[in-house]
Amino acid sequence: MELRRLGADDAAVRRFVRRLWLPYHRELEAIVDDHALAEGDLVAEEVPFRRERLGTDGHRTWLAVDDAGADGPETGGAENDVLAGFVATDVEECPSVFDRPDRLVVGDIYVREPYRGTGLADDLLERAAERARAVGCGELALEVDVDNERVIAFYEKRGFETVRRRMSVAVEDA
Repeated sequence: MELRRLGADDAAVRRFVRRLWLPYHRELEAIVDDHALAEGDLVAEEVPFRRERLGTDGHRTWLAVDDAGADGPETGGAENDVLAGFVATDVEECPSVFDRPDRLVVGDIYVREPYRGTGLADDLLERAAERARAVGCGELALEVDVDNERVIAFYEKRGFETVRRRMSVAVEDA
């Protein structure tokens, strides 16, 4: 298994969205109450957004590639590579008026079913932690859907603690 940084080229981003991002969100849609996806060509809608984020300094996405091909580490791999999972992170700088460190926020982490239980999720979290250390972030943070009990247990086992709750309400009900 090789962890590769996803580059912003159109073909690599399209492959990522089609093979990992969309299946990840389809799985969440099935188990998380408030995670319905829109109708339409989601790949075509998501690719430009992902490509733009990949062009920023603070964002990184790494792919777990099984049976790595000949492409370089910035491409996302050859068309026939098996994409096993990914982690996406963003640097969240702390305003100077607060006394806390900058954070590296794990926006998404996903491991495809055949690779679960292999330690790949740990490897992806470690890659995020390496990035946090490299950019001087003192914290690793993430959000978890309250309905996703399996993932909550995974994070708690790795030392993550709940420090804040995000609550929401439909505007019509407020």
